[in-house]
Amino acid sequence: MNRLTARCLPPLLLLASGCAQLPALVPAEPAPPAVSAPAPAEAPAPLALRPSAPPAAPVTSITEPAPKPAPSDMWERIRNGYAMRPMDTELVRHWENFYASKPAFFARLVDRSRHYLFHIVEEIERRRMPTEIALLPVIESAYNPQAYSKAHASGLWQFIPSTGKNYGLRQNWWYDGRRDVIAATSAALDYLEKLHGMFGDWELALASYNWGEGAVSRAIARNQARGLPADYASLTMPAETRNYVPKLIAVKNIIADPARFGIRLTPVPNEPYFEIVTVQRHIDIKLAAKFAGMPLEEFRFLNPAHNKPVIKAGSAETIVLPRNRVATFFANLENHDRPLVSWQAHTVRPGEKPEKIAASYGMSVAELKSVNNLGSGNKFRAGLPLLVPVREGGTPNLPDLPATPVSLPKAYSTARNTHAKGTQPGKHAVKSTGAKRTPPKRAQSQVKPPASTAKKAPKAKPPAKQAVAASQQKP
Repeated sequence: MNRLTARCLPPLLLLASGCAQLPALVPAEPAPPAVSAPAPAEAPAPLALRPSAPPAAPVTSITEPAPKPAPSDMWERIRNGYAMRPMDTELVRHWENFYASKPAFFARLVDRSRHYLFHIVEEIERRRMPTEIALLPVIESAYNPQAYSKAHASGLWQFIPSTGKNYGLRQNWWYDGRRDVIAATSAALDYLEKLHGMFGDWELALASYNWGEGAVSRAIARNQARGLPADYASLTMPAETRNYVPKLIAVKNIIADPARFGIRLTPVPNEPYFEIVTVQRHIDIKLAAKFAGMPLEEFRFLNPAHNKPVIKAGSAETIVLPRNRVATFFANLENHDRPLVSWQAHTVRPGEKPEKIAASYGMSVAELKSVNNLGSGNKFRAGLPLLVPVREGGTPNLPDLPATPVSLPKAYSTARNTHAKGTQPGKHAVKSTGAKRTPPKRAQSQVKPPASTAKKAPKAKPPAKQAVAASQQKP
C-alpha cells in the first residue's frame, strides 16, 4: 500500500489493513543482544488491557465546599428554616402594620423568647418542620409561659385542660404541664405534626390548631360539596381563625426583614439558655431560687408549671435553670442541712371552719385566704385542699391531689357561633365544635412575668374591610 492510498482510506479500513500486515503469532528466533547495550526491560501491559483494575483517580479532583458555619443569632437560624408559602393579603399587611407600630411590644417579645427559642427551634428542626412554627407562641401567648385565658387555656402554647391531657401534659394540684415549656413544646409539636398529617397543608394545620380539626374538616367538606376550593383562604371560619395565619405570616415577614419595618431585633445567641434539672427532693420554690442565686420572680418565670410554693418531687418533676446557675444550685443544696419544705397540704374536713384551720397552723384567716387565693366568693367546703405551713418539727403532708376541676365558660360556644355567623353573611353558620383550643377572647396572665415583660400588649383596630371583633385583635 503506497502512501497516497493510505491517506485516502477511511480510518477503519486503514486499521484493518494495518492488522492484516501484523506478523504471525509464531515466535521467531531472537536476535543476539548487542554487547554494548543492556537488554531492555519488558514493557508493562497498558491499563486498557486490565479491565479489573479501577481507573486511577484524577489528580485535580473537585472537593466539596465546606459546610456553612452555624449562625450565631437565633433570628438568622429561624430565617434559614422558613418553609411556609408566602401570603400577600390585606390581613397580612394589616398585622404587619400593627406589629411594626408597636416596637416596645416586639422588644418585650425578644426579652421573653430568648429564654426558650433555642430549645424550641432545636425541636422543630429535629422534626423537619418549618421554623415559622417557632413564632407561633407570639400569636398564642406573646411568648409568656404564664399566659392564661378565660377558657382556661394556659401556657406558651395555650392548651386547655382536656387537650393537654390528650397530649400527655399532666395536671394536678401541684403541677400543670401546660405551663411546662419543655413538656408543652413537645405536646404542641406532636399536635401540629398530627394536624399536618391530616390535611397535608400547614395553613390548614394551623387553622385546626386554633379552631379544631373537626371544625376545619367540616368546613372543607361543605366547600367540596358545593364545588368550591377547600384551601385556607376559601373556607368559612370564625374571625379569630381567619386572622390567625395572617398574624403568623406578618410576624414571619418582620423577622425576615426587621429594618424594612423599622424594628430592631436584639440578637439572641444560638446556644442553650437553660438546663433541665430533675428534682429528687421536695423543696420550696423560694429556697430553690435562693440556691440558684436567682431572683424569685425570674425563677418563677422559668418554672411556671409549679402551681404552689412547693415543688413536689414525687413524680420526678423537673425545673429549668440558666446554665450558669446549675453548679451553684447543687453546691448550695448539698451544703443545706435544714428542712427544704415549709408548706404542706390540708384537706378541709366536714364541718371544719376556716378560723379553726388557720389557728391550728398559726395563721390568721386573712393569711389563709391570701395564700390560697380565696376571695369572698369562694366557700370552704369538705374536700377542699388548702396550702398551710408545716408545723415546726413536723413532716410535710404532700399528698397526690387532683387538679381543680374547670369548665369552659358558656361564652366559649356562644362566641364561636356569633363570630362564625358574622364572618360570612348569608352563609351557613359554623356550629360550635367543642374544639379543644382557645376561645376568641384571651385574658391576661394571672401570674405577673418579670418586670420587663409585665406590660400588656396593646389592642389593634380592625381593618376597614374586615368584620373582625375588637376582642380578637390582641396578639
